Amino acid sequence: MPWEKSFDIDDVTDKAIAIFIDKGYEGTSMSDLIDGMGINKGSLYNAFGSKRELFSRALRRYDLTIRAAQLNDLAQKGDPVAAISGLFDHLIAEASSGADYRGCLLVNTALELPHQPDNIKEIVRESLGAVEAFFDDMIRKGQARGSISKSIDPEETATSLLSLVIGLRVLSRGTSAPGDLAAIRSAALRLIS
Repeated sequence: MPWEKSFDIDDVTDKAIAIFIDKGYEGTSMSDLIDGMGINKGSLYNAFGSKRELFSRALRRYDLTIRAAQLNDLAQKGDPVAAISGLFDHLIAEASSGADYRGCLLVNTALELPHQPDNIKEIVRESLGAVEAFFDDMIRKGQARGSISKSIDPEETATSLLSLVIGLRVLSRGTSAPGDLAAIRSAALRLIS
Protein backbone atom coordinates (compact mmCIF):
# COMPACT_ATOMS: atom_id res chain seq x y z
CA MET A 1 0.00 0.00 0.00
CA PRO A 2 1.50 3.37 -1.00
CA TRP A 3 2.33 6.00 1.62
CA GLU A 4 -0.39 8.61 2.05
CA LYS A 5 0.37 11.84 3.85
CA SER A 6 -2.09 12.99 6.48
CA PHE A 7 -0.71 16.50 6.99
CA ASP A 8 -0.24 19.73 5.08
CA ILE A 9 3.31 19.96 3.72
CA ASP A 10 3.44 23.74 4.10
CA ASP A 11 2.19 23.62 7.70
CA VAL A 12 4.80 21.09 8.81
CA THR A 13 7.48 22.94 6.82
CA ASP A 14 6.57 26.11 8.73
CA LYS A 15 7.02 24.20 11.98
CA ALA A 16 10.42 23.01 10.75
CA ILE A 17 11.35 26.60 9.93
CA ALA A 18 10.74 27.62 13.55
CA ILE A 19 12.89 24.75 14.78
CA PHE A 20 15.74 25.53 12.37
CA ILE A 21 15.63 29.23 13.32
CA ASP A 22 15.87 28.30 16.97
CA LYS A 23 18.58 25.63 16.75
CA GLY A 24 20.25 25.98 13.36
CA TYR A 25 20.71 23.10 10.97
CA GLU A 26 23.53 21.40 12.87
CA GLY A 27 21.87 21.84 16.26
CA THR A 28 18.53 20.39 15.14
CA SER A 29 18.13 16.67 15.72
CA MET A 30 15.69 14.37 13.99
CA SER A 31 13.90 14.05 17.34
CA ASP A 32 13.53 17.85 17.47
CA LEU A 33 11.95 17.80 14.03
CA ILE A 34 9.64 14.86 14.66
CA ASP A 35 8.44 16.32 17.97
CA GLY A 36 8.15 19.88 16.70
CA MET A 37 6.50 19.03 13.39
CA GLY A 38 4.07 16.57 14.95
CA ILE A 39 4.79 13.79 12.45
CA ASN A 40 6.53 10.46 12.74
CA LYS A 41 9.96 9.60 11.39
CA GLY A 42 8.61 7.59 8.47
CA SER A 43 6.34 10.44 7.40
CA LEU A 44 9.24 12.89 7.58
CA TYR A 45 11.41 10.70 5.35
CA ASN A 46 8.56 9.91 2.95
CA ALA A 47 7.57 13.57 2.59
CA PHE A 48 11.02 15.19 2.55
CA GLY A 49 13.59 12.48 1.92
CA SER A 50 16.11 13.64 4.53
CA LYS A 51 16.84 16.30 7.10
CA ARG A 52 18.99 18.11 4.50
CA GLU A 53 16.16 18.12 1.93
CA LEU A 54 13.70 19.33 4.57
CA PHE A 55 16.10 22.12 5.48
CA SER A 56 16.46 23.12 1.83
CA ARG A 57 12.67 23.23 1.44
CA ALA A 58 12.29 25.16 4.71
CA LEU A 59 14.94 27.70 3.69
CA ARG A 60 13.37 28.19 0.25
CA ARG A 61 9.89 28.57 1.77
CA TYR A 62 11.18 31.05 4.35
CA ASP A 63 12.85 33.03 1.58
CA LEU A 64 9.68 33.21 -0.51
CA THR A 65 7.12 33.75 2.24
CA ILE A 66 9.11 36.09 4.47
CA ARG A 67 11.96 37.84 2.65
CA ALA A 68 10.45 38.08 -0.86
CA ALA A 69 6.96 39.01 0.36
CA GLN A 70 8.33 41.69 2.68
CA LEU A 71 10.52 43.32 0.05
CA ASN A 72 7.71 43.18 -2.50
CA ASP A 73 5.38 44.99 -0.09
CA LEU A 74 8.01 47.63 0.66
CA ALA A 75 8.82 48.13 -3.03
CA GLN A 76 5.19 49.06 -3.60
CA LYS A 77 5.56 52.16 -1.44
CA GLY A 78 5.60 55.33 -3.44
CA ASP A 79 8.63 56.67 -1.63
CA PRO A 80 11.93 54.74 -1.98
CA VAL A 81 13.39 56.34 1.16
CA ALA A 82 10.30 55.25 3.11
CA ALA A 83 10.71 51.74 1.71
CA ILE A 84 14.33 51.51 2.90
CA SER A 85 13.46 53.06 6.26
CA GLY A 86 10.45 50.74 6.52
CA LEU A 87 12.64 47.66 6.14
CA PHE A 88 14.89 48.72 9.02
CA ASP A 89 11.84 49.70 11.11
CA HIS A 90 10.31 46.27 10.50
CA LEU A 91 13.51 44.43 11.41
CA ILE A 92 13.87 46.40 14.65
CA ALA A 93 10.21 45.84 15.56
CA GLU A 94 10.58 42.13 14.86
CA ALA A 95 13.73 41.93 16.98
CA SER A 96 12.00 43.78 19.81
CA SER A 97 8.91 41.56 19.71
CA GLY A 98 9.99 39.36 22.59
CA ALA A 99 12.76 37.56 24.42
CA ASP A 100 12.33 34.46 22.29
CA TYR A 101 13.38 36.21 19.06
CA ARG A 102 15.97 33.97 17.37
CA GLY A 103 16.78 35.91 14.22
CA CYS A 104 16.40 35.29 10.53
CA LEU A 105 16.76 31.80 9.09
CA LEU A 106 18.67 33.12 6.06
CA VAL A 107 21.16 35.17 8.07
CA ASN A 108 21.52 32.42 10.67
CA THR A 109 22.25 29.98 7.82
CA ALA A 110 24.72 32.42 6.27
CA LEU A 111 26.68 32.24 9.52
CA GLU A 112 26.89 28.45 9.09
CA LEU A 113 27.60 28.63 5.34
CA PRO A 114 31.04 27.00 5.33
CA HIS A 115 29.34 23.82 6.59
CA GLN A 116 26.49 23.87 4.07
CA PRO A 117 26.20 22.14 0.68
CA ASP A 118 26.19 24.10 -2.56
CA ASN A 119 22.39 24.20 -2.96
CA ILE A 120 22.00 25.83 0.46
CA LYS A 121 24.80 28.29 -0.28
CA GLU A 122 23.02 29.20 -3.53
CA ILE A 123 19.69 29.85 -1.77
CA VAL A 124 21.42 32.15 0.73
CA ARG A 125 23.39 33.95 -2.02
CA GLU A 126 20.24 34.47 -4.10
CA SER A 127 18.25 35.74 -1.15
CA LEU A 128 20.89 38.16 0.11
CA GLY A 129 21.47 39.24 -3.49
CA ALA A 130 17.76 40.04 -3.77
CA VAL A 131 17.96 42.25 -0.65
CA GLU A 132 20.92 44.05 -2.17
CA ALA A 133 19.04 44.43 -5.48
CA PHE A 134 16.05 45.87 -3.57
CA PHE A 135 18.30 48.55 -2.07
CA ASP A 136 19.93 49.28 -5.43
CA ASP A 137 16.51 49.64 -7.07
CA MET A 138 15.17 51.89 -4.31
CA ILE A 139 18.28 54.10 -4.46
CA ARG A 140 17.97 54.48 -8.25
CA LYS A 141 14.26 55.28 -7.96
CA GLY A 142 15.01 57.80 -5.22
CA GLN A 143 17.67 59.40 -7.39
CA ALA A 144 15.24 59.62 -10.32
CA ARG A 145 12.68 61.31 -8.05
CA GLY A 146 15.22 63.61 -6.42
CA SER A 147 14.82 62.21 -2.90
CA ILE A 148 18.26 60.56 -2.91
CA SER A 149 21.40 62.37 -4.04
CA LYS A 150 22.73 61.44 -7.46
CA SER A 151 26.24 61.52 -5.98
CA ILE A 152 25.53 58.27 -4.12
CA ASP A 153 26.79 55.12 -5.83
CA PRO A 154 23.75 52.78 -5.89
CA GLU A 155 25.71 49.51 -6.02
CA GLU A 156 28.19 50.42 -3.30
CA THR A 157 25.49 51.85 -1.05
CA ALA A 158 23.24 48.81 -1.60
CA THR A 159 26.11 46.57 -0.47
CA SER A 160 26.64 48.73 2.62
CA LEU A 161 22.92 48.66 3.44
CA LEU A 162 22.89 44.88 3.09
CA SER A 163 25.80 44.63 5.52
CA LEU A 164 23.84 46.78 7.99
CA VAL A 165 20.81 44.49 7.65
CA ILE A 166 22.99 41.44 8.33
CA GLY A 167 24.64 43.16 11.27
CA LEU A 168 21.28 44.20 12.69
CA ARG A 169 19.95 40.64 12.32
CA VAL A 170 22.97 39.15 14.08
CA LEU A 171 23.08 41.73 16.88
CA SER A 172 19.33 41.50 17.44
CA ARG A 173 19.73 37.90 18.61
CA GLY A 174 20.37 39.20 22.09
CA THR A 175 23.71 40.97 22.06
CA SER A 176 22.46 44.53 21.59
CA ALA A 177 20.04 46.91 23.23
CA PRO A 178 17.17 48.37 21.18
CA GLY A 179 19.03 51.70 21.08
CA ASP A 180 21.94 50.01 19.33
CA LEU A 181 19.58 48.68 16.66
CA ALA A 182 18.12 52.17 16.20
CA ALA A 183 21.65 53.47 15.68
CA ILE A 184 22.10 50.97 12.84
CA ARG A 185 18.87 52.27 11.27
CA SER A 186 20.15 55.85 11.59
CA ALA A 187 23.45 54.88 9.95
CA ALA A 188 21.56 53.25 7.10
CA LEU A 189 19.48 56.35 6.48
CA ARG A 190 22.58 58.56 6.54
CA LEU A 191 23.95 56.49 3.65
CA ILE A 192 21.06 57.62 1.44
CA SER A 193 20.76 61.23 2.59
